[in-house]
Amino acid sequence: MGSFIPSTILLLFLFFSSVAPLPLSTNSHWIVDEGGRRVKLACVNWVSHLEPMLAEGLSKQSMDTIAKRIVSTGFNCVRFTWPLFLITNDSLASLTVRQSFQRLGLVESIAGIQANNPSIIDVPLIKAYQTVVSSLGENNLMVILDNHISTPGWCCSNFDGNGFFGDKYFNPDLWITGLTRMAALFNGVTNVVGMSLRNELRGPKQNVNDWYKYMQKGAEAVHSANPDVLVILSGLSYDRDLSFIQNRPVNLTFSEKLVFEAHWYGFSDGQAWVTGNPNQVCGRVARDMMRKSGYLVDQGYPLFISEFGIDERGTNVNDNRYLNCFLGVAAELDLDWALWTLVGSYYLREGIIGLNEYYGTMDYNWCQTRNSSFLQRISALQSSFRGPGLSEAKLHKVIFHPLTGLCVTRKSFLDPLRLGPCTDSDAWSYSPQKTLVVKGTYFCLQADESGTSAKLGIFCTDSNSKWEMISDSKMHLSAKLTDGKSVCLDVASDNTITTNSCKCISKDNTCDPSSQWFKLVDSTRSSTSGERSLLQYLPGKGLIPSLLVGSI
Repeated sequence: MGSFIPSTILLLFLFFSSVAPLPLSTNSHWIVDEGGRRVKLACVNWVSHLEPMLAEGLSKQSMDTIAKRIVSTGFNCVRFTWPLFLITNDSLASLTVRQSFQRLGLVESIAGIQANNPSIIDVPLIKAYQTVVSSLGENNLMVILDNHISTPGWCCSNFDGNGFFGDKYFNPDLWITGLTRMAALFNGVTNVVGMSLRNELRGPKQNVNDWYKYMQKGAEAVHSANPDVLVILSGLSYDRDLSFIQNRPVNLTFSEKLVFEAHWYGFSDGQAWVTGNPNQVCGRVARDMMRKSGYLVDQGYPLFISEFGIDERGTNVNDNRYLNCFLGVAAELDLDWALWTLVGSYYLREGIIGLNEYYGTMDYNWCQTRNSSFLQRISALQSSFRGPGLSEAKLHKVIFHPLTGLCVTRKSFLDPLRLGPCTDSDAWSYSPQKTLVVKGTYFCLQADESGTSAKLGIFCTDSNSKWEMISDSKMHLSAKLTDGKSVCLDVASDNTITTNSCKCISKDNTCDPSSQWFKLVDSTRSSTSGERSLLQYLPGKGLIPSLLVGSI
């Protein structure tokens, strides 16, 4: 498929990259720049921890070309993985890129790297890693260094010897040595803004006491060697469980640098999204996520969803249903995140040369994006809805539609409501009486008849103007018509906002409710469409400029 470049996101990124003072720190549950303004991490994972120990794709494209592709698709940072032995095992660390690939028999990849990235083919692997980080910096991309595993290879299983402190390949002292060396190596490299201490702790040895013992030591070692970087701590059970922090906070000598990370995939819950009712599964899974990690936001810690993603071919029902739920939660909490993955294909993964990565944003040859509509869906979440320093407008709601990644917008009173870019969304308020009103006007959202367009009106006391969040997913907006029947907000094929019978509320696992899923998201971001001088109709007043509606 062709590439998708959301121009507004690219402009926002270019603006951000030219002004955001680094290093980063934390302010309550927000990540902020040196001036105290919110910086939202909208990252993509770039894999460099497999057996070759080189960033994937460098046999297909130059690193500068790949970095520019990352920027053009709206990401502002890279979670860059590395294996511990890259910097602690002398026999591996001393290998050049050519030697590393020769020992694996990857002759074709050597030729590709020689052609596309000749400057690194005969340098040590760690130097090549530094060169990629430098290229990302030259393209104004922030980098989070992620210690993904100890022995180079695919991650993860409970019994691979890399899962928890004391496992065969996971010596805690060697790990701290590696973290210290890596932190020191990138001290002063300004685009390296964070270090993730370890990916997906797991396995039979995992326990809370050792987590505190070693993760706190690792955090202190990183901060001592490089006080500028954010220190990012993962939880237990494949980075899904941080519930223990609620009753036992981390005890560190430093402050305003601590971030927690969690992972959330569709397959994390098996095939629940296929076998269960999507509304009920979303409600259950979202509650579980909030109990295990999401609660940290309320406790004043930044939460970084450092891995999420789907099969971008669009044929995996489990992934597709999960994504609608995930995007709703991620928008509501305005989370920082990193998509898995940039990678279109691997040099060598699990014994297979040139394995196609269907979770990758790039295609097999790293030439085009794999699924442009998917990138369009997540583009609204690549910039902040709110946070310190982001007070372009008074606090309001936007009505976000996870299935499309768009928001409810309007042109005028006379035109139908429709989905459009969230940057064009009006500011809505949601009253205690459960009315949705366009801020600065008397117009509220109303249901008319099932199967017809939703509308704006000024008589907002009837039941058809009261919108309740129903179903376990808390994403159905439902109102009652004058005949007592309930309808839900929906989207027609032309993206106009309609109302229809509420679907898939419970039990049924064969239907898909996603067209009717909306999330009311807090925002202080102003609309790029500005104050629209369009005419609106008021009974008894006729057509008047919309700017005057709120004062009449």
